[in-house]
Amino acid sequence: MREVQGQVVVIGAGIAGLAAAHRLLEHGARVSVLEASGRVGGKLLPGEVAGARVDLGAESMLARRPEAVALARAVGLADRLGPPATATASLWTRGALRPFPKGHVMGVPGTASALAGVVSEEGLARIERDAELPRTEVGDDVAVGEFVAERLGREVVDRLLEPMLGGVYAGDAYRISMRSAVPQLFQVARTHTSLTAGVRELQAKAAAAQQTGPVFMGIRGGIGTLPLAVADSVRARGGEILTRTPVTELRRTPEGGWQVRSGEREWLADAVVLAAPAPAAARLLRAENPGAAAELDGVEYASMALVTLAYRRSGTALPDGSGFLVPPVDGRTIKASTFSSQKWGWIADENPDLVVLRTSVGRYGETEILQRDDAELVDVSRQDLKAATGLGATPVATRVTRWDDGLPQYPVGHHARVARVREHIARLPGLAVCGAPYDGVGIPACIASAYAAVDRIRGDLRGVQELTAHPVQSLHGGAGE
Repeated sequence: MREVQGQVVVIGAGIAGLAAAHRLLEHGARVSVLEASGRVGGKLLPGEVAGARVDLGAESMLARRPEAVALARAVGLADRLGPPATATASLWTRGALRPFPKGHVMGVPGTASALAGVVSEEGLARIERDAELPRTEVGDDVAVGEFVAERLGREVVDRLLEPMLGGVYAGDAYRISMRSAVPQLFQVARTHTSLTAGVRELQAKAAAAQQTGPVFMGIRGGIGTLPLAVADSVRARGGEILTRTPVTELRRTPEGGWQVRSGEREWLADAVVLAAPAPAAARLLRAENPGAAAELDGVEYASMALVTLAYRRSGTALPDGSGFLVPPVDGRTIKASTFSSQKWGWIADENPDLVVLRTSVGRYGETEILQRDDAELVDVSRQDLKAATGLGATPVATRVTRWDDGLPQYPVGHHARVARVREHIARLPGLAVCGAPYDGVGIPACIASAYAAVDRIRGDLRGVQELTAHPVQSLHGGAGE
């Protein structure tokens, strides 16, 4: 058995694990990152179709949270950052592509008029009744779909909220926690009798703050290049990153450190950052912390697939805008489509003879569609695209990317589960968890989670071994996004 000495072991090389390693190295730690798969990046995956560079996973990051953009700049990507060429999206509902309503928070409107053409006359009248209804108590948490349906009617949930949340969580709005997934609405629900009045207040505050700049940001070459750049920076600073190295055992040592084992290899560490999906984290914690493991065993995941298609530009016409969302209530197979060549100027610049777009299929509870083979997923995507946009051309290339159990679900009570996990973890000095199962599935939220984990590790080790002579300023920005 070969023993590898290391101060901090990071388990998992998704963006959270890589961000944790990068932050630890900034403060003088010796770091080994162990990744079970054959690559780094997790759900951020660069690829190509018909020779065009594209993202095969997440394609943008929230720019009004600082963590992701700041990390991209720190690893040398500043000159490749850029906003979408267009942020105008549509909603494919009631048999037509309709402009996505403005003046909403995650699909929840401030006025009924914002949803004209999307919601029926009866539905609009139901929204107007919100101001007349007594307060709806939300307690410690509530399903966002359940609450909004009670205040504004099911049409708002089914036509607006479901496609918005489906795009982020691949989940079911009637199960998703409002406190964890849409915390600004949860605060409104706790402090306002009228939901629409609370949304208008949120909008007024945003306007008064004069928020400028893009909401989202991309990277020339794809968001999937971010983890590659972070990994390069980690290695340049002396960090070790090993792929195809699944951790098989995590044990506390008699001296108070950690023993990390992968097959016949062993690392002795003062601390461990566990940045793995919930099932893997539960498996590794079962021996030393069965309470945390039991909680993580309860985290459910949704699967989905992305279908990327490339067409010859000649003879291919798409509607204006960045793409469209699809309410499940309309009975379509795809849940969204992104017109990648129109949304991202760099794709159009690099591939003037191609039109690239993608669709997404699958959400929580939908299993049948994802059991179909790749060719069938391409066929149903093409059928829906033709019905929505009139696009009947034959693609020159297609690519299906499956994300099995790719997105953790945040049902009612998720925040309490996360609190219990961290309460259990706090009993084991030198151990921290981070990533999508905890405080948000978006890229900035995962990075913030990683920075919070590093802060915890540094606090635990301060009396054992100084990581740096200077204090750390945490970039942890809070839960969710």
